Amino acid sequence: MSATFVVTNKTYGAFELKEYIRKSTWRAYVITMLLILLLLLLNFALNIFTSHTLLTAPLRMDRKDIAVDLAPPPTENIDQPPPPPPDVVYSGPAARAGVPVPVPDAEIAPDVKDFANTDEIARASSIGGSGDDFGGFASNIKTDENLNVKKEEPEPDPDDFVAVEKEPYVDLAALQRKVVYPEMAKRAGIEGRVTIRVLVGKDGKPRKYRIDDSDNDILNKAASDAVMSSTFPPGIQNGQPVECWVSIPITFRLK
Repeated sequence: MSATFVVTNKTYGAFELKEYIRKSTWRAYVITMLLILLLLLLNFALNIFTSHTLLTAPLRMDRKDIAVDLAPPPTENIDQPPPPPPDVVYSGPAARAGVPVPVPDAEIAPDVKDFANTDEIARASSIGGSGDDFGGFASNIKTDENLNVKKEEPEPDPDDFVAVEKEPYVDLAALQRKVVYPEMAKRAGIEGRVTIRVLVGKDGKPRKYRIDDSDNDILNKAASDAVMSSTFPPGIQNGQPVECWVSIPITFRLK
């Protein structure tokens, strides 16, 4: 037969713990609600105070700005731009052309009695002149400069093929002797090869260069200095020297 136990004292143990939790939960709830209400009241009061400050704050105006804005415009005279230079009329043979119309000699104006011939038209200026003819060209026709103008030949592109009878000659042994080995590369034990494409002018002097390939960038300047300080026999095309690109390998080896 099983025994039944009835708990009559409910003031300690699990009953006491449950009662403590219930009271603590209500206390925490009340405190939390009070804190939330207090924060809402503070926020409301702060908003009212801020809006009241903005409405009642006086507007500040910078007197310096007002003085500048209300200052009258300067009364000093503004320098006027200089007048344009007068038109220059060049003198030279006055060219007359047209279909002759027979008129009485008395009605012919003195400056149009004679028509310009072919020689005068060739020496006359399109602008015109005073009609004074001294046997030469008009003063605004610069014949000497036009005759001495030399047309510059276009520079060949490094990647274009130029058919030449003879390419620029490069003495690699002599060029290698001109190479100054970089001290930093020497201390670091750096070796390699630098391939430079050089534009050799008609006089054999290098005009510009391009690094096509390099084993180490520290070697590029020494190679380009040696190449650009040299002179090469130029390329030959149709028996005449021409500008031509040539590829030159420079080797760096430590002894």
